[in-house]
Amino acid sequence: MATWDDVARTCLALPDTTEVTSRGSRQWKVADKLFVWERPLGRKDLAELGVTSQEWPVVAARVPDEGAKAALIAEEPELYFTTSHFDGYAAVLCRLDRLDQEDLTELAADAWACRAPRRLLARGPLPPAG
Repeated sequence: MATWDDVARTCLALPDTTEVTSRGSRQWKVADKLFVWERPLGRKDLAELGVTSQEWPVVAARVPDEGAKAALIAEEPELYFTTSHFDGYAAVLCRLDRLDQEDLTELAADAWACRAPRRLLARGPLPPAG
């Protein structure tokens, strides 16, 4: 099970990443573009998920497109999910309490690559994160 400290360590290992806090939630950015963030669930989200309170931490991450989001959710629905708030948006939600380090590293690196400027991507492969 990953923790927010694991998320921070993994994201900050990626080039030119910064961590900020907005509205009490942690966010990780590359070139001032959000790529991974803590996502508290709102009342509408909870109702859609059939729960009355947020029972587990949720991390959100950018993905290349909605096809990639759908593929992640279809492949591992116990780990990845979405709500109507993210309809039409290239981001996936993930249960942090079920995320292992390998999946976290892949999720963060892929999200980073979606948002990083070309000059960073041109440097070559990412170093191992985490």
